Amino acid sequence: MIFPLSIVSLLALVCLALLVSPYPFLAPGAVLGLLGFTVLYRKPSWGLLGIAALVPFEGFFKDTAFSGSKLIGVSLALILALQLALHQLPSQRLRSNLWRYLIGFMALYLLSLLASDNLGMSQTHLRELSVGLILFVITLLVGRELNLDLFARLVTLSVSATCAMAMFSSRFQDKGRAAGLLEDPNAFALLIAFAVPLGLLLVIRSPNLLHRLFWAACCLLLLGGMTKTESRSGLVVLALSLAIGVWHYRQQLTHIRPRHFGFAMLGAAIILPLAIYAMPAGYLARIQSLSILSAGAKAQDASLGRRASYIVVGSQIIREHPLLGSGPGTFPLHYATTGYAKAFSANRKIGDLYRRAHNTYLEIFSELGIPAGLLFVGLLGQGFFNLIRARSAWLQRREWQQADLITHLGMSFLSLTLFLMFLSAPNLKYLWIMLALTWVLRLKAEQAALTEARA
Repeated sequence: MIFPLSIVSLLALVCLALLVSPYPFLAPGAVLGLLGFTVLYRKPSWGLLGIAALVPFEGFFKDTAFSGSKLIGVSLALILALQLALHQLPSQRLRSNLWRYLIGFMALYLLSLLASDNLGMSQTHLRELSVGLILFVITLLVGRELNLDLFARLVTLSVSATCAMAMFSSRFQDKGRAAGLLEDPNAFALLIAFAVPLGLLLVIRSPNLLHRLFWAACCLLLLGGMTKTESRSGLVVLALSLAIGVWHYRQQLTHIRPRHFGFAMLGAAIILPLAIYAMPAGYLARIQSLSILSAGAKAQDASLGRRASYIVVGSQIIREHPLLGSGPGTFPLHYATTGYAKAFSANRKIGDLYRRAHNTYLEIFSELGIPAGLLFVGLLGQGFFNLIRARSAWLQRREWQQADLITHLGMSFLSLTLFLMFLSAPNLKYLWIMLALTWVLRLKAEQAALTEARA
């Protein structure tokens, strides 16, 4: 791929201008920027890997105008636009069966924005969602060159690192609950649930014992971090995704001999009591509350009571605005006017009164209307269907490693979609990257099968 001489000349002029300006110390930064821009131009998929690796560390840059991921994202978007304009990148890569849902969803989104109860809040919501949409397009363009094994390694390492920080430093905790570099422990639990299947894949596919032990230690850090978040939804989502993984490897489980089963039972008898002993007492109480979801339990558990109030308020908004909703990002505005906001607010601060739905599906149905909500669910459903078709294609060709890779990526994608029932995160970067990857993975699997058939 030829790097345009005009871009090199432009950046060289910028460096010279900085050298003769009152800020010559910025010139080395321009040189480094040129180097980074050149690398991204040659290897755009590395930029996507960098964005994925930086997601858990975005809290470091929350008070800055330009974070590392924003800088990479803007540069990558400009590079890909330039490559499309110069026909160095085929525009056919933008084709996907996900557009039929996404275009309809965005059309209804814009109509809802025009009819919004608060245009300012809706515009802020659109700016946040646009980040995910840009990543969706970027992944469609460069996903074919994406090294998925390296993607799994970077995500596992970055999330494991923040787990270690949260477990051993109160600075990265929120009232005793691990939050990493995020503001919400449940959002941190989402990242952990996304990373665990990828970490387990690395354990299974490691070439030697030393690597296997390293990735197993990362998985233990992830599980320890999940425990420290005290997230009930995280525990449920993680258990469901791991159950799917066990089902995928069910045939390998038949090779376990009775003596192996005995050792497994002995290990479980030792590890489970130790895990329960090490688990925070507050987390055990929160888990026990899931088994007594009655009206009385909700009244005693403020968290469950708040979540029940979100459903009540969201249902009321859907009844009043079934077609276009109340407007993107306006759920907190409606919730703040109810008695629930005052009842569940500890100190009556603005942040306690204006609460999001903590349920992406409920939020979309109430803010954008029923048609847009159905299209969003259809978009996620199509993503699952793409992964199922990709896995089936690899299984038919007896490509077990590729099928395993699709299964673990599907577990991570499932963790995201399930967690959306407990968290408001329609702009989550991992979600939009994975959505685009579902189409890329299906396309690569079907094209490989077609090439083999022709040969």
